[in-house]
Amino acid sequence: MQDSFVHKGKRKILVEYLREKIGISDENVLKAMNEVPRHLFLESVFVVFAYEDRAFPIAANQTISHPSTVAEQTELLEVQEKEKILEIGTGCGYQTAVLVTMNAFVYTVERQKDLHDFAQKKLREMHLRPKFQSFGDGFLGLPTFAPFDKILVTCGAEILPIELLKQLKIGGKMVIPMGKTDEQILYRFTKISEKEFEKEEFGAYKFVPMLQDRNK
Repeated sequence: MQDSFVHKGKRKILVEYLREKIGISDENVLKAMNEVPRHLFLESVFVVFAYEDRAFPIAANQTISHPSTVAEQTELLEVQEKEKILEIGTGCGYQTAVLVTMNAFVYTVERQKDLHDFAQKKLREMHLRPKFQSFGDGFLGLPTFAPFDKILVTCGAEILPIELLKQLKIGGKMVIPMGKTDEQILYRFTKISEKEFEKEEFGAYKFVPMLQDRNK
């Protein structure tokens, strides 16, 4: 499947929607969303709807998030070029692609083997290179590569993953949805010191649950 002029035109419309209706103001986020072909991460039956602000099912009973959710989480992360970012929940690789397109050094973890393999293949085909892709338990993070400037969790955690906070640099930020499986609150934690964090709240969302262990 190619990235046609029609797809590019639909992306421009989506980006204007994100700017005008959702309120995304980070031009680097909008630029990346305009560059990454979301339709390439979807099953063919959903491709015609790829640039609507909708979530769609992907493998392993997971979903690709609404474009607005991807944009909002990415904006909250305040991504700068060459920052080390840990992503928990690679999924189909779309959010990963947005971060890599923003010239971040992305380390990403996925617990579903089918999704890990799909994202790895898709990102390689698109010549987008995360620093490291792991099939593993997101609750554990990637301590070998810590500390990270930023951490992005793309699934809803019922409890705060303390191990991830330990892998965050002083001054670093973690964006994470937390709460029960039917609805979560999106939070941003800023690490003030090894034992002190600032917590901000950004409204209610629905994410797939964050689960422990790998699922082959």
